[in-house]
Amino acid sequence: MSVRVEIDVEALKCEIRKTYARVSSEPETEFMFPTGRAWALDLGYPAQLLARVPDGSAESFAGVANPFSLGPLRQGEDVLDLGSGAGTDSLVAVQMVGTGGSVIGVDMTPEMIAKARASANELGVRNAEFVESEAERLPFADESFDVVISNGVIDLIPDKDAVFAELYRVLRPGGRIQLADVTIQRPVSEEGRRNIDLWTG
Repeated sequence: MSVRVEIDVEALKCEIRKTYARVSSEPETEFMFPTGRAWALDLGYPAQLLARVPDGSAESFAGVANPFSLGPLRQGEDVLDLGSGAGTDSLVAVQMVGTGGSVIGVDMTPEMIAKARASANELGVRNAEFVESEAERLPFADESFDVVISNGVIDLIPDKDAVFAELYRVLRPGGRIQLADVTIQRPVSEEGRRNIDLWTG
């Protein structure tokens, strides 16, 4: 028999916002997870494309793996970057899709959105935009995107069914998800599920 452990979702979201606001404003801080341009290179990001990403975004990169290792994006594709953070993945993606495609990054942390927008302006791209929103309620029409990329975000969200339902809704027929995330191999204890620090780190 499984026991469902309730967590305070709003408290969790508040803590996640605080953590990633610090990643944005204090990128030199040592966090419980690796960050920065060197980390993205270690994960195998395409070096030439990453080199063009402004330092403002790259210094606050906090991904867990490389969604582009699942295949490059194609010219002309419309891409959703779920949990775009400071915009590193979005700004790599926009170089792949070219001027005929587009990238929309979604994040719930205002400080990260501001940093991503500043970097997009610095890079001079006009086909990338960043929207403050939560993954469980995306502000887009059905069948808006060819590809969803996401890096280290879905693991932070308790209602994964709602997230995947939204991704399915906004993907076009034949669309794909290139997801990099954290998984666990053993069940988490009830105490662990209630520990907000374990969710946010």
